[in-house]
Amino acid sequence: MTGTDVREETEDPGSGGYAAARLRLLTEGARSGPQRRAALSGLTDDWLAGLFGAASGAAHGVSLVAVGGYGRGELSPRSDLDLVLLHDGSDPGAVAALADRIWYPVWDLGIALDHSVRTPAEARKTAGEDLKVHLGLLDARHLAGDAGLTAGLRTAVLTDWRNQAPKRLPELQELCAERAARQGELQYLLEPDLKEARGGLRDATALRAVAASWLADAPREGLADARRRLLDVRDALHLATGRATDRLALQEQDQVAAELGLLDADTLLRQVYEAARVIAYASDVTWREVGRVLRSRAVRPRLRAMLGGGKPVTERSPLAEGVVEQDGEVVLARAARPERDPVLPLRAAAAAAQAGLPLSLHAVRRMAATARPLPTPWPAEAREQLVTLLGSGRPTIEVWEALEAEGLITRLLPDWERVRCRPQRNAVHVWTVDRHLIETAVRASEFARRVSRPDLLLVAALLHDVGKGWPGDHSVAGEIIAKDVAARIGFDRADVAVLSLLVRHHLLLIETATRRDLDDPATVRSVAEAVGSQSTLELLHALTEADALATGPAAWSSWRGSLVADLVRRVRAVLAGDGPDEPEPAAPTAEQERLAIEAYRTGGPVLALRAQTEPVTGEDLAGDPEPLGVELLIAVPDQPGVLPAVAGVLAVHRLTVRTAELRALRLPDDVDDGTVLLLNWRVAAEYGSLPQAARLRTDLVRALDATLDIAGRLAERDAAYPRRRGWTAPPPRVTVAPAASHHATVIEVRAQDAPGLLYRIGMALEKAGVRVRSMHVSTLGSNAVDAFYVTTGAGAPLPAGDAASLAGVLEETLRG
Repeated sequence: MTGTDVREETEDPGSGGYAAARLRLLTEGARSGPQRRAALSGLTDDWLAGLFGAASGAAHGVSLVAVGGYGRGELSPRSDLDLVLLHDGSDPGAVAALADRIWYPVWDLGIALDHSVRTPAEARKTAGEDLKVHLGLLDARHLAGDAGLTAGLRTAVLTDWRNQAPKRLPELQELCAERAARQGELQYLLEPDLKEARGGLRDATALRAVAASWLADAPREGLADARRRLLDVRDALHLATGRATDRLALQEQDQVAAELGLLDADTLLRQVYEAARVIAYASDVTWREVGRVLRSRAVRPRLRAMLGGGKPVTERSPLAEGVVEQDGEVVLARAARPERDPVLPLRAAAAAAQAGLPLSLHAVRRMAATARPLPTPWPAEAREQLVTLLGSGRPTIEVWEALEAEGLITRLLPDWERVRCRPQRNAVHVWTVDRHLIETAVRASEFARRVSRPDLLLVAALLHDVGKGWPGDHSVAGEIIAKDVAARIGFDRADVAVLSLLVRHHLLLIETATRRDLDDPATVRSVAEAVGSQSTLELLHALTEADALATGPAAWSSWRGSLVADLVRRVRAVLAGDGPDEPEPAAPTAEQERLAIEAYRTGGPVLALRAQTEPVTGEDLAGDPEPLGVELLIAVPDQPGVLPAVAGVLAVHRLTVRTAELRALRLPDDVDDGTVLLLNWRVAAEYGSLPQAARLRTDLVRALDATLDIAGRLAERDAAYPRRRGWTAPPPRVTVAPAASHHATVIEVRAQDAPGLLYRIGMALEKAGVRVRSMHVSTLGSNAVDAFYVTTGAGAPLPAGDAASLAGVLEETLRG
């Protein structure tokens, strides 16, 4: 039946013709989606217009208006009819009789009706008092009667909305947030409410209302298609159930999928989740823009008064190379060139997550459009920035979603596509597979102080369930994928082996602890054989807890935690042996020996800077090597205060320390029997270019003779950049490694990397009067993992009590 046939059948205002035509339309197999909704709205328009005409005669000053979803022409099979009978107030009795002659036929057909009878003034007054009424009237559409009356109301309602936007939009945002808190997020729910949940049809309607205010607009790409997809699912749900419901219950999902011609219920849910993700992300971006505009409107008059009417200058604070903060968002610096800087998307994302700020939509889209692919394997900086992003706690989620919305995640990690929006039909799981992986990384970041390799913990958290996108045992499939991904992003063979083992056995501890007899030595031995080492065991323990906590409240308890801890204790005992002694230093290179001799003869510091690079593979614009950082070699005659002096100078010059080693080097016998301290650093500029070696040496000389106020310089810089609302890192952890060396006491420091961290540690050790015999510093993402081999002034290990006291003082210093 064509649209013309349908309308001819309903020229008679009687309900019988409309009901038959409606039934035929809804059972037509060939017509669905927007076409059917438009036809159903048109059919209903004609029927109601006929009822109005037959009942009103030649009456003036009255009109029938569709509002809400019906006003938008989005009638699903069981949708309510939202109607307003608008009148000029000249004959209330006649209008009441007219209303009865329209409403009753609708009720007689069993169609739900949301109706009201108002004058334009009453409609505007009610809209001013009730936000939901105002939202419905924004979609007012004339059906019959006095078209001028309807047009006047539409104009007045839109004018009111735009004039009242600074007040109404915050109310609307709060309404959306309250609804999200009640209904949850559509993109993760197994039985979602297509209309009310966050990312559902209500949010899509709210975005239309924001656009109507002319204050801000939502990102349009994909939004109309997402809305259409949810409406199609709701249509199929109404037809499958015969009810006006928006909740996609489990028992109806297969039938709804069949109605839409989809493979199965999982395919249906994945489409729903993808649509919800588009709407939710558009909502986040739009509400941020609304907030920015309203804040700027509030501040602008004061700024103009202060600046004498001049145009205010937008403040831009640097965060990382090519990345700045502006108006509460992370944007690209003016000099940034994504097309020549493949690490920029990860660097910007890591900086945003660390600062607790959202990534600007414009910045993400520019990077998605122009950034060239990373080489394989990734350069060291890219891997470090990924680890920093994963280790930034709760802000990681919003930043990750911004990258994913523009396709950057699957470009960086192609295997992500198989787990993206993948539902988990398990009552224990509260997230889709991809969100569960990010939640696990967030939880794992809380345990960074418990492990010696937080970078491996965080990447294992990201990959542990990646095999769920493939057939068979997800742990077995995941091991293969993790091995490939880890090698691609630049881990060495040993680390690749650890990561693939963690993914393969990520369920080993929890399943063994809850299903096996821990008093059986064979049980504990089998776990020890699978794990292989103490360091891998501590990683697996932290991953197990993070995975369970990220699964849902039913997956972890104090009882389960105690069972796993007991198993870990028993396995650790099996793996235990003598602790590793202090590593023997490698023989000095010719350059190191030359620097040491020169430092001894001149009596001052000598340094050398050398760039470390690796070749780019694959397509690249200029064929330039990828920078790994700069190797900084410093030789200084043995004297107090060297470590804090060097670390302080590097912090003042905004150099990030990636790795560092310190050792005492004895001079060759033919030179002298003195000792020179040799420091080997790998550093990188936070942003901008590296300082000249001569300038570093000048400041180092001043630091050693106490004429450079390092503490004051760092304090001034900290004061210039107020503390941001970024994620609160886990507290630092300082421990004494038992039996780690026969020649020194080993102090292990695990803390959040920050400018001046090594300077503060060095100053605390200096004040404690201990000598640093050697040190081994590494920065893994945003985590510093440092080991200091310290002795008394006489060169002996510290007494146990003194060592514990020193560890406590260091930890307190770093907390302050």
